Amino acid sequence: MLKSFVTAVFAALLPGIAAAQMAAPGPTLSAVRQRDILVCGTSTGAAGFSMPDSRGEYRGIDNDLCRAVAAATLGDAAKIRWVPLTTNARLPALQSGQIDILIRTATWTHVRDTANGLNFTVVNFYDGQGFMLRRSLGVTRAADLAGASICVVAGSTNELNLADWARTNNIRYNPVVFEQNDEARRSYLAGRCDAYSTDASQLAGLRASFPNPDEHLILPDIISKEPHAPVVRHGDDQWFDIVRWTIFALITAEELGITQANVDTFLESQNPEIRRLLGLSGDHGPMMGLDRRWAYNIIKAVGNYGEVFERNLGQGSPIGLRRGLNALYTQGGLMYAPPIR
Repeated sequence: MLKSFVTAVFAALLPGIAAAQMAAPGPTLSAVRQRDILVCGTSTGAAGFSMPDSRGEYRGIDNDLCRAVAAATLGDAAKIRWVPLTTNARLPALQSGQIDILIRTATWTHVRDTANGLNFTVVNFYDGQGFMLRRSLGVTRAADLAGASICVVAGSTNELNLADWARTNNIRYNPVVFEQNDEARRSYLAGRCDAYSTDASQLAGLRASFPNPDEHLILPDIISKEPHAPVVRHGDDQWFDIVRWTIFALITAEELGITQANVDTFLESQNPEIRRLLGLSGDHGPMMGLDRRWAYNIIKAVGNYGEVFERNLGQGSPIGLRRGLNALYTQGGLMYAPPIR
């Protein structure tokens, strides 16, 4: 019923506009449409980013961004097949074509972006690596972890950052390395290591899930830059554009005050920027091989970037993170979208 109403609204608003010549679908978009499913690589478990709920539905900021891409390309955010991947398996799965897109707390680095046949599209979350330990240890600074055993996940930037930090600061430590986050979490709780080192946001999620969160302290020290971004394969510029502008559409919607709940009220807006975003003017969807309503479909499915953040990681969620660097540029953060024009 609602879908029919929205279709009628768009038809009424666009009667005099000639249909743009839609760009031909490239290899990835063609494959996604042929199977009518987006295959999305996700985490084996990272609270706030990607975690199955009690019904087996994946919940988290990474999952919502996959839903946004499905909404943009297929018009339906539910048309997704999730492929849970370990840290070591995630990039090879994308390289081999096992998945269409990887949105899995993947840190954008020079080697990953240039030597692996992959493209990082745009930062969707700014993070940094930290440390968590039991308050009973009496440690308040990372520099006091000399001689400590530290849990870390193999094949991650966290493992390399930890080694660099220790070498730079002349600190000896004992790495306790695991294949998956969940293994590291269980081992930390079991006391096999003194501290756990990973992205600070993930530490907050882990701490919130513990039986007695107040027994654990996240140190203020941040030892790295961890810009997370969705990843696609080299060689398909159209797909790169679609994924990148999906994130930009979410940010633009927040800038303009357009939400999942109120997006329909903007369909009669005369603001040129809003009209271009929602497909009421211009050919921005067809330029990428998408429907004019590509961004409308995204917002209707998951909301704007701020809504996605708050729902999964924000202060009203179990994780309880402040926006910080992930706030809009107008609010002291780094989230900034180029204009849709």
